[in-house]
Amino acid sequence: MTESSSTFPAFPAASAALTLPGPSGALECLIDVAADEARAGTAIVCHPHPLHGGTMHNKVVTMVARSLQELGLNTVRFNFRGVGNSAGEYDDGIGESADLAALAAWVRRERPQDALWLAGFSFGSFVALRSARSLAPQQLIQIAPPVGRWAFQEIELPDCPWLVVQGEADEVVDPAAVFAWAATLPKTVQLVRMPDTSHFFHRRLMDLRGAVKNGVRDNLPPLR
Repeated sequence: MTESSSTFPAFPAASAALTLPGPSGALECLIDVAADEARAGTAIVCHPHPLHGGTMHNKVVTMVARSLQELGLNTVRFNFRGVGNSAGEYDDGIGESADLAALAAWVRRERPQDALWLAGFSFGSFVALRSARSLAPQQLIQIAPPVGRWAFQEIELPDCPWLVVQGEADEVVDPAAVFAWAATLPKTVQLVRMPDTSHFFHRRLMDLRGAVKNGVRDNLPPLR
């Protein structure tokens, strides 16, 4: 990013909508600030495919963010380039990774004491993974990673704690492909298989909430 730090808003003290400068222009964001038992951590949550209706308001993205906020983390949701009020055009994960990197840089500048977590649903989990090695988060969370739709095998893997949640009745992502890929990952990866669960977690959002909270609880940052 070429803008000086003075062009960036401060991290809000309470939950708020913000517009941040991004690589292709404005990035529309929603920040939710942890109120109870706040921890020294901020999680960025990435939404599903922009060309198939994915936005930061997606119910799975919202539930993941809510789950992490309940654990005491601040959360940042945002619209990738070309979605909502974010400027730019869809870029097959490449430009979207640059969007994520811009937000991560802002979070680290504004909250240097916080652990950075990355999370994503579907396409968003692909963007989070392909960015994780360079951004070095303290925790990675992937919900329904679209293995087989992008070249997951070519991504340089991070070495942080890592949670993968996959529904066994996913009609968009091939669960067998996800499970086979997960079997090749480092032992630090925790895989949660959810029976009778579709791609969008219909009627299983509360179960997803529990899977996320239980899956990351041992890696929570300290209380502020």
